[in-house]
Amino acid sequence: MVTPMKSSCPRTFVSGYLQSAKLCSLLTWSCWCLGFLLVLSISQVLAGIEESGTSASKSASEKVALPQETSGVLPELDPLILGLDDRPLRAIRQGMEKFVEAKEIAGAVTLVAYRGAIVHWEPVGYRSLEDGQPMTRDTLFAIASMTKPIVATGLMMLVDRGQVRLDEPVATYLPEFRDVKLLDGRTPKSPPTVRHLLTHTSGLHPDQQMHGSLAETVRYLASQPLRFEPGTQWAYGPGLTVAGRIIEVVSGKDLETFLREEIFEPLRMIDTTFHPSSEQQKRLAKLYQKDRQSGELRPAEHWLINLSPSAPPNPSGGLFSPAGDLVRFYQAILDGGILGTKRILREELTLEMRRVQTDELTTGFTAGNGWGLGWCVVRQPQGVTSMLSPGTFGHGGAFGTQGWIDPEKKMIFILLIQRLGLPNADQSAFRETLQTLATSALR
Repeated sequence: MVTPMKSSCPRTFVSGYLQSAKLCSLLTWSCWCLGFLLVLSISQVLAGIEESGTSASKSASEKVALPQETSGVLPELDPLILGLDDRPLRAIRQGMEKFVEAKEIAGAVTLVAYRGAIVHWEPVGYRSLEDGQPMTRDTLFAIASMTKPIVATGLMMLVDRGQVRLDEPVATYLPEFRDVKLLDGRTPKSPPTVRHLLTHTSGLHPDQQMHGSLAETVRYLASQPLRFEPGTQWAYGPGLTVAGRIIEVVSGKDLETFLREEIFEPLRMIDTTFHPSSEQQKRLAKLYQKDRQSGELRPAEHWLINLSPSAPPNPSGGLFSPAGDLVRFYQAILDGGILGTKRILREELTLEMRRVQTDELTTGFTAGNGWGLGWCVVRQPQGVTSMLSPGTFGHGGAFGTQGWIDPEKKMIFILLIQRLGLPNADQSAFRETLQTLATSALR
């Protein structure tokens, strides 16, 4: 795995905002991971500071008092109302535009929520370079593995209802797993459990592609030997695919219907789907990969992006969603399973999902993480997570998409891009830029 070069650029950029306007003229933007120098326009920075300074100069009597928690209603509020410094938030757009100008991404949608309110929501660049279609707030993205926490939440709803138990063998719900073997032909000391599926510690074959219907895919996975004794190692794989099948068997509904009725409709996630309609496909961001020789972005294909109406839903990575839907789901989990008056899960179960379940096992794609039930959990912030609090949880996707929730800071960070071929999507410069600037808005 290629490790991006380290740089303090985002922190330097933000500290310039926090020290004085004079220092801003000295700032430069160095993109450590991508190996190119991005110089911020002095006029842009000074204009942004002048504008935000004008806003910040309002008298105390003109400002709205800091509100209480907004209980997941998710209004869009001026950051100043919430006591935030709006200058770093304004700079997020500049940062993403530099990546677009450098042809690292075609476009992006970034969203930051704080204390139950959206304080930044910006589209930049293009969702289709060939057609010149600009990125918009309602652009849909293939969110790939960001599907996994949503499916895990669906399964936890069945746990909430007493229909599934986390430490029950998978075979209790799916008999095809009764005779699973290890690679050497031995029977495992302990069978894989539902908890193992959600924490990637089951030992399942790593294949996350679909092999026919969901039922057929799970039968295929059950026929493959386990790579290790369940619970003894962490290995990213199709545990959530099997979990999706458990949802179908126990609920009596197909996975797509269950998620729509139990999560998407209650939370008003109106554009989240495994099968985008013809209208939604017009708002779908194209996937791009950088041509190594020319440096240009070229359209790319991937098996996860299958727009056929007959394509089976992939519980490990098949959803399409816009930022405005995802923030509603994340806020519901942050608020203990409720958004406004719609509760989808008991609070204690959302806390269990966010709790590290993997003890001291090395997990995830960046250092310092553990794994919860469907979520990656930051244990020791460092590198790309250094600005986050311990206990921050979230998930990334194969095409660079990221969604992270910091309970201590009460912040949500969403980055939506469609870029194939990144060395490590969870450790991208795009993600670090967004998180560094967003957290720097805290006074």
